[in-house]
Amino acid sequence: MKPYSLMSAQELAAEKSAVSAKYADFKSQNLKIDMSRGKPGADQLELSSAILETVTEKTGFRALDNTDTRNYGVLGGLPECKRLFAEILDVKPENIIVGGNSSLSLMFDYISQCMTTGAGSKPWMMQGNVKFLCPAPGYDRHFSICEHFGIEMIPVPMLADGPDMDVIESYMNDTLVKGMFCVPKYSNPQGITYSDATVRRIAALKPAAKDFRIIWDNAYCVHDINDTPDKLLNIFEACEERGSEDMVIEFTSTSKISFPGAGVSVIAASENNIKAITERLFVQIISYDKINQLRHARYFKDADGIKAHMKLHASIIKPKFDAVTDALNNQLAGLDIASWNVPNGGYFVSLDVTGAAASRVGELCKDAGLKLTQVGATYPYGNDPHDRNIRIAPTFPPVDELKIAMDVLCTAVKLAALEKF
Repeated sequence: MKPYSLMSAQELAAEKSAVSAKYADFKSQNLKIDMSRGKPGADQLELSSAILETVTEKTGFRALDNTDTRNYGVLGGLPECKRLFAEILDVKPENIIVGGNSSLSLMFDYISQCMTTGAGSKPWMMQGNVKFLCPAPGYDRHFSICEHFGIEMIPVPMLADGPDMDVIESYMNDTLVKGMFCVPKYSNPQGITYSDATVRRIAALKPAAKDFRIIWDNAYCVHDINDTPDKLLNIFEACEERGSEDMVIEFTSTSKISFPGAGVSVIAASENNIKAITERLFVQIISYDKINQLRHARYFKDADGIKAHMKLHASIIKPKFDAVTDALNNQLAGLDIASWNVPNGGYFVSLDVTGAAASRVGELCKDAGLKLTQVGATYPYGNDPHDRNIRIAPTFPPVDELKIAMDVLCTAVKLAALEKF
């Protein structure tokens, strides 16, 4: 089909009539499809069911160092669990803290620590109007943390190789710019992996604020869906070359490896940062759930065990990503009303629509029974300045349901564009 912009008035009218009829048919079906968040499907959760059988009365509750995991203690995490994540993140076990089920909680707590007691400095909240650099489109929960603490957010455009480093570097003389959020591999929502050059430029930053901290949210570090996955340069190795190891706090979790509601989260950081975080944790909590840590260490054993497990995940979700890209290619390609990414991993596909029509697409989908991530959520303050980005989360619905969802979405994109024309 030719681009809408090249159609005659009669052709546009005919197209709008056909698309409107198709949309009306969807509305009549009383659909209820949830594609709002990047949740694993039930079939993915089943992959990890056997993890619950690894710690029982029969197998015993003691860790390799004879720690009774049912009791208090071992604030930083079981040694075997620290080793597991050290392999995954390519850091030393002593630079790991193992937390509870949520890396988001660890990030929230760390920002809280910086606000109230500082990062080797005066508390942030005593220094003035603190600001954070926020690559956008980005992860809405990062933005929510900033809003909660009253941190001013500065959007940084995302490029094909990561955040626009020229923009980031232009803010390094501002002592109130205290940090930056990053999803460096398979970014949320665009699926971009930062290039080696971008990682090295981040490591080489010379912020005027000596308490500047980068929240390196490596949530999708092992979440590949293709046989030629993206490779992310180790940020700490890049920092070692520059003497900037204290600038980065890395986070990950098993939320989309085992169970989102009952996984294990991790902090990786320099010796100085691990010491400061541990001192705060000593006041905050006696220990995290060591039984769950033991489950994960026994079940996965090592990084190879994690990688083999993630191939099973990939076999389930790749057909879903294919269903999304097939629908976009078959229904929207050539119309010049939308563009999208084709990621090698992660949990999302990012769709940009033309004509400031994303909000209208969201309304049309909602009225037809398709729940999407709130339009605008991928930008600070929920404000997409171009009203164009839509985050597609394909993992939760079954494939057949997902195909219907994509049919609804593509129809809504067409109808919103035709209304503009």
